[in-house]
Amino acid sequence: MKPKNKNLTIDGIDKKILRTLMEDARIPILEIARNVDISGAAIHQRLRKLEKSGIISGSKFVINPKMLGYETVAFIGVYLDKAIQNPEAIKQLKKVPEVLECHYTTGNWNVLIKILCKDNADLMHLLNNEIQTISGVSRTETFISLDQQIDRQITI
Repeated sequence: MKPKNKNLTIDGIDKKILRTLMEDARIPILEIARNVDISGAAIHQRLRKLEKSGIISGSKFVINPKMLGYETVAFIGVYLDKAIQNPEAIKQLKKVPEVLECHYTTGNWNVLIKILCKDNADLMHLLNNEIQTISGVSRTETFISLDQQIDRQITI
């Protein structure tokens, strides 16, 4: 997501606040204030500024899908009959809960999706009965992830 204000500059204090929150979004404001050496009120003001600018777009808990039995991560390149069908195809893909991400791309595919399934049989069912049956989808190309080796946010 692009910041709402492209001209917004962040200083060293903002960067320290962001780094701290990226490590642990549950850290108390007063602890951040002590670490940065400014008041809790100043931290609140800076956080509001960062949220209003779009630099911070929320916080969330990270669920470990393997603990819930989801073992297969796959990336699927989706070919559409016509690019004009993209909005309708995306609307249908949004209805599939296993679709975690969807990217409009350059290159051979029209869109690239990331999905999470219980296992390979679940993936095959999803491909055959949900994704490839979407109107306008001509074919798919699937890549199964064997291991996620890097998982990080942008460096601040």
